[in-house]
Amino acid sequence: MISLLFLYACLFIFSTTELTNADTWKAIFLLAGQSNMAGRGGVVHDKWDGYVPPQSSPNPAVLRLSADLNWQPATEPLHRDIDYFRACGVGPGMAFANSLLMKDSSIGVIGLVPCAVGGTNISEWARGGHLYNQMIRRTQAALEGGGTIKGLLWYQGESDTVSREDAESYKRRSERFFDHVRSELLLPTLPIIQVALASGAGSYVEKVREAQLGMWLVNLRTIDAKGLGLEPDGLHLTTPSQVTLGEMLAQAFPLAHPSPVTNNASRTPRNFITQIFFKLFRVLIF
Repeated sequence: MISLLFLYACLFIFSTTELTNADTWKAIFLLAGQSNMAGRGGVVHDKWDGYVPPQSSPNPAVLRLSADLNWQPATEPLHRDIDYFRACGVGPGMAFANSLLMKDSSIGVIGLVPCAVGGTNISEWARGGHLYNQMIRRTQAALEGGGTIKGLLWYQGESDTVSREDAESYKRRSERFFDHVRSELLLPTLPIIQVALASGAGSYVEKVREAQLGMWLVNLRTIDAKGLGLEPDGLHLTTPSQVTLGEMLAQAFPLAHPSPVTNNASRTPRNFITQIFFKLFRVLIF
């Protein structure tokens, strides 16, 4: 009798763990880079016009991780409390999430983790620096709520067009950054979608674009933003361009790609409890 009660207890724990994992599952995407990822669509003279296109409208199935590490309904501007030194407007994140859900609603709840900061050089994203550490910290916090890291959306490089040295070093620095992120998150094949520049702050735009379009890493895809419309400053994408970019990112995302690592809380318990259950089952039955 005691053995049967113990067996039922194990079954209850196993079932509860399964339900908890199912209830808290999110498809988590990291949004990182500089201002065009943070979003300057609709921003003129450092003031956002407040217009949100339908493709970027709120969706009950899309959440964002706030600066204080809490999940909340995602609304534009996604980076308002992350890239707070300048006015943020529409970015590609919401259009990406909504387009991805239209592409495949079975993906479930999408959790966006804004990490982009305007005006940042690739060297500032190196492992051990503030931006890198902040992104990793926010990612780990996002996982605590349950979910799976599905991909990194990366749009950066405008600041690296100012210096020839930075432009020539861009490919090496970027590949190292991607390798470090994957290593840190224990995801060696994490899907990364980077954006090849549409503009730049200096005269070496084509040099950086050449580096971006010439990268060949496992599960790295590059989409080209060249030709998308820019705001009057000639540097930032307009709101319609950000929508188009978000849709391009969604089309580039490999839905069928398996992501082996989920949240820290569920990396081992499910398998651990499963193993214990079957071991106890064999002992009690045989």
